[in-house]
Amino acid sequence: MTPHHFLTLNDLSSDQLQQLIERGIELKKMQKAGEIHEPLKNKTLAMLFEKSSTRTRISFEIGMTQLGGHALFLSPKSTQLGRGEPIEDSARVISSMADGIMVRTFAHEIVEKMAEHSQVPVINALTDDYHPCQLLADMQTYYEHRGAITDKTVLWVGDGNNMCQSYINAAKQYNFKLRISTPEGYDPKTELLDAHKDRVELIRDPMAAAENVDLVVTDVWASMGQEEEQKKRERAFQAYQVNSELMAQADPEALFMHCLPAHRGEEVSAEIMDAKDSVVWDEAENRLHAQKALLEKLMA
Repeated sequence: MTPHHFLTLNDLSSDQLQQLIERGIELKKMQKAGEIHEPLKNKTLAMLFEKSSTRTRISFEIGMTQLGGHALFLSPKSTQLGRGEPIEDSARVISSMADGIMVRTFAHEIVEKMAEHSQVPVINALTDDYHPCQLLADMQTYYEHRGAITDKTVLWVGDGNNMCQSYINAAKQYNFKLRISTPEGYDPKTELLDAHKDRVELIRDPMAAAENVDLVVTDVWASMGQEEEQKKRERAFQAYQVNSELMAQADPEALFMHCLPAHRGEEVSAEIMDAKDSVVWDEAENRLHAQKALLEKLMA
């Protein structure tokens, strides 16, 4: 049987994604109540990390433990991947033993090639192009606090990076309007914008873009692998900080999200990080519960 991979949000239907939200909330309640639920007993998730991580490693490792399974941490330094073994060869070997593969890497083509040659589900835990697992957590968090995000308006402020591009996919899959406010030269992929013109709008002025939105989301100005551009990006994004002035433009019930880690005083002010409408800590915890729902769906 062909395994079901999760490389972008488009690998599941809108109905399936909604089911994951509801299941994630259910699994969260079960875990808080101390209920033992082990559908993945004796199953192993191989976790390949080429990029460093806090929330991704903790959430997948603990999630597998809570589901009765085992998570195996693999890095390039500790495997033959770091010595040039082809991705397709590694995929064949790992998938012959493990029950699932999670990959956190640079080029999106790596997870695509891994999936192409794997006998088991492959999960994209972040590439330079997409971060779909974070969107599962974000959508669950919004649902818990405000209900369905359908027909709401979301503002992405900052770099048109993997998170921004995942929000473009989410706009289609969860049926909301998305405004993207980013300086020239830092837009998401043109083909993505063109394919979603019906619900995605590019607005350069962040203050104008924030008017009456229901959710404001941002990320660091320089992602992993872009550290040498930090000073240049600080200058380019100076007007794109999420602060109290920008949030005042949004709907009074608007929430603030950030996938973390955050650079307080850069892309977001410390005041907004700790404000009552900031749900960044719930969002971070929901990586665990949303991904448990995903693991259960793909591997149980």
